Amino acid sequence: MPTTTVMRTLDEHRAAALALATPLPTVDVGLTDALGHVLAQDVRTDEPLPRWDNSAMDGYAVRAADVRDASEAAPVTLRVVADLPAGSSGRPVVEPGTAARIMTGAPVPPGADAVVPVEDTDAGTVNVQVRASTAVGRHVRRTGEDAVPGDLVVAAGTLLGPAHVAAVASVGVAQVAVHRRPRVAVVSTGDELVAPGTALAHGQIPDSNSWLLAAAVREAGGEAMRLGPVGDDPDALRDLLHGLDGGVDAIVTSGGVSVGAFDVVKAALLDEPDVVFVPVAVQPGKPQGLGRLPGGTPVLALPGNPVSSFVSFELFVRPALLRMRGLADVERPTTTAVADDGWRTPPGRAQVMPVRFVAPTSAPTSEQPHPHVVRATAGGSGSHLVARLALAEGLAVVPPDTTVAPGDLVTVLRVAP
Repeated sequence: MPTTTVMRTLDEHRAAALALATPLPTVDVGLTDALGHVLAQDVRTDEPLPRWDNSAMDGYAVRAADVRDASEAAPVTLRVVADLPAGSSGRPVVEPGTAARIMTGAPVPPGADAVVPVEDTDAGTVNVQVRASTAVGRHVRRTGEDAVPGDLVVAAGTLLGPAHVAAVASVGVAQVAVHRRPRVAVVSTGDELVAPGTALAHGQIPDSNSWLLAAAVREAGGEAMRLGPVGDDPDALRDLLHGLDGGVDAIVTSGGVSVGAFDVVKAALLDEPDVVFVPVAVQPGKPQGLGRLPGGTPVLALPGNPVSSFVSFELFVRPALLRMRGLADVERPTTTAVADDGWRTPPGRAQVMPVRFVAPTSAPTSEQPHPHVVRATAGGSGSHLVARLALAEGLAVVPPDTTVAPGDLVTVLRVAP
């Protein structure tokens, strides 16, 4: 287990975490289960869309020449030769002086070259009076105007939402190849941790980290296996981690990575040559560890203070999981915001400040169109302030040795809708 005192920048450690992640193998899923997966292969259409000319309105399929002079004052009477509901396979010929009653989506019959909306008629069923003229092609959806054979419908790498699933279905594809969701083991460590709801002895606290990180894994699209809390027994933790190696796609631990006398994760991974523990120039979240176990499973070891765990997950773990899912864009949405209060960053370290959005004291202007934020709590980025962490809607990332004054612009990662 290499341990270094050479401090990495936030970007350097992020790059090391991303280097552990590659897109997972593909599986075929039906459309019922496709939502939220990342498409692994392009979906193209083999047929034109629409497949045939069809009506864009409820009305009457006509020959435009027959109703060229129709008006309210001088309606044109046509004989109705057919009813064509959506899904009809009928192909009646519309000859001069005739019309077919047609519903939205039904194929336009041979001979017809326009559709007159029912509102422009008397809605007759044997004969129909048309009270407005029309033009060739009016209210007709043309074959192939949506897509032609060979067109790309949904590209590989797309996170499938409802509209994507509909687009896939529209070309007749019933199942798609997607990247498998990452299976992630979440392990919290520390003798002081007990399950929520358990009576606490002096010195004990409820385990919140495993719940935090498991929920974060699921929010990032992974499947979480929550384990713990695990006590400060290096041998027991080593056995647990080796038992998980090769059976999951990643392991995320919290706690036991600093320089204390009971840093169980560092002790458990003492003999792992491909796992490194390193200080990172960020506050909170300075002590970090990552690497691969002998079976190839990535392990990301996060500090145990809850805010540190949350920030570390957002900065280092979440991007890696998104890459495993097959996404090219692994970034949180960012925005530039106005800080309505001020703070200092620690010497030599970037600061990640939990913030919440607030209403500006005056209406935004073209010169100052940005949203406004304040620190989520008066305690700022204190790594132990878990009870107030739920107030955070974003993380302001501030360069080292920077004083943020009220009115300054800051870059904010949005972590809540």
